[in-house]
Amino acid sequence: MIASKSLNEKPEIGCVQRCIEPECGTEYDLNQRVYECPRCAGLLEISAPSVSIESTEDLRNLWRSRSSSCEAKDRSGVWRFRELLSFSEDAPFVSLQEGNTPLYAAPRCAGYCHLDSLSLKHQGANPTGSFKDTGMTTAVTQALVVGARTVLCASTGNTAASLAAYAAWANLRCAILIPHGNVSHAKLAQTLDYGAQVLEIDSNFDDCMRLARELGQEQLIYLVNSINPFRIEGQKTVAVELLEQLNWRVPDHVVVPGGNLGNSTALGKGFTELFDLGLIGSLPKLSVIQAEGAAPFARLFSQIDLNRFKSAPIPDNLLIPETQPQTLASAIRIGSPVSWKKSLRAVAQSGGWIISVSEQEIADAKAIIGREGIGCEPASAATVAGIKKLVAAGRIKQDEEVVAVLTGHVLKDSDYTIKYHRQALFVDERSGQTSEKENPFTTNFGNSTVQVEGKKQAIIEKLMR
Repeated sequence: MIASKSLNEKPEIGCVQRCIEPECGTEYDLNQRVYECPRCAGLLEISAPSVSIESTEDLRNLWRSRSSSCEAKDRSGVWRFRELLSFSEDAPFVSLQEGNTPLYAAPRCAGYCHLDSLSLKHQGANPTGSFKDTGMTTAVTQALVVGARTVLCASTGNTAASLAAYAAWANLRCAILIPHGNVSHAKLAQTLDYGAQVLEIDSNFDDCMRLARELGQEQLIYLVNSINPFRIEGQKTVAVELLEQLNWRVPDHVVVPGGNLGNSTALGKGFTELFDLGLIGSLPKLSVIQAEGAAPFARLFSQIDLNRFKSAPIPDNLLIPETQPQTLASAIRIGSPVSWKKSLRAVAQSGGWIISVSEQEIADAKAIIGREGIGCEPASAATVAGIKKLVAAGRIKQDEEVVAVLTGHVLKDSDYTIKYHRQALFVDERSGQTSEKENPFTTNFGNSTVQVEGKKQAIIEKLMR
């Protein structure tokens, strides 16, 4: 039998919210409603729960056995790894059976990137179609724990849809701040259908985020953007699930798109905790890919010696925000990412890279992913575009094992896909929106519709061509 943290007990003493700033490190109770350190304004993270195990194989077997269980907590790809979460058994957990997402072999993408093989971890297979669900289950659970009445987020679309769904399931009021005209109709439709109150701000995501942080100070409002450390706790379980799918073989590289940088933060934390537990013997190189028009993090990486920041304090003014981020990959159209310090540390500790890719590279990579029969939203395709670029630069070797994380479903932005294949996708440099006037894309992998007369012979002739 495994001797692990019992879920019938409260979390171990020492499991706290801790400021990430090395010169501060102030600790706060798990149920204290804070998002930033009141002492120094640093970001917070949840310390890893104590997990006492007789053998790593016992823990692996326990998690594997839960995947065939009918218990509600076990059906979740987050909560079945609950030894790594800081919740007691009586926590009112909120779940839509998130996680348990597929890992696909992608030979066409591998050939496109000049790799022997490439795998795609598709987080778009979550209940609301994006990776946000894995963090929302823990964040909304914590909202109930602290007695919140209203949950709130700023969003480019996916966080909004996810929060709206989980808030509905938890019977909480839900308020969403979105940049006016900058959210795909598919994501907005989800959010409205789930009953959230959507407030459109005549500005960009970064201004929405600033307002959300101010509103989060109100007593009955609970903020669930990735500045909330409980969001990261849920999302870190993706690292566990991925390694379980690889039979605990650590890949050489894991590559993610970069927007607000909560995803890379969470994966880095998950891999590190598994390493500290002895469940894996090394860390995969974690790399982050941004769009060229919204790439403050990639620019920072190109200007610093990352090794300096593996443990040393990171200055607040190191990252220079983008005031007008521009990309058609709306999920990563973020100029001032909240979690950049946590993500920078995760990339530094793993030895990964942070780069940017062009709009054309994202569009073509998305089309190649589609040819696998998988599909994804534009922001997800930044990973494959980035891998191709890293291979060309010699940073990823042809025979190395690489996993690209796809963060959103193909139907999250169907207008983008249709316009690409119809050779009607343009970008307006001033707004980052589609335009009929400026900068046409080259449709290198197009698949447009074909008009044909409604007769059998006419159809056969078209097919024969």
